[in-house]
Amino acid sequence: MSLPPGLAIEDAVPEDAGEVWTLQRAAFVDEAQAYGDPFILPLTESLDQVRRFGESGGVLLKAVLEGRIVGAVRGRAAEGVALVSKLCVAPDLRRRGIARALMTALEDRVTAAFPAVTGFAIATGHDSAANLRFYRGLGYHETHRERLADHLTIVHLRKPVPGRAAASGIG
Repeated sequence: MSLPPGLAIEDAVPEDAGEVWTLQRAAFVDEAQAYGDPFILPLTESLDQVRRFGESGGVLLKAVLEGRIVGAVRGRAAEGVALVSKLCVAPDLRRRGIARALMTALEDRVTAAFPAVTGFAIATGHDSAANLRFYRGLGYHETHRERLADHLTIVHLRKPVPGRAAASGIG
């Protein structure tokens, strides 16, 4: 699978918040429909929350194709672990390597910027088979499940940073 020609992975800037927020909402609609829950976090997060994340020391990356933001992902270092969240790709451009490129760039960026980070953590819904396959293909493994509601169990996955001592629960 080759990336779309001209795709660039870049740091998002504050002016990108609106487009990232809109993309996120479009990208997570199918997830909300699958769980019958229109109140999943990516759909209830406000534009101001997206803006504040980018201003609060977290890493917010965007995938840009022909001037359009077509993907985004976030990461934040906390207690030796990089918490990865809100990975999203425009529905019309899925399955073209954009999510993988975003995750690789985020992992590289966080590993370089935060020497204390020994692993990455991400979570997805229990019925999100494609997401689970994708994360496992990137080297993440399931650590535990957390039931949030009758219809939703969150699957927590982790991945160690090669060559770094593991924090508790990583590796």
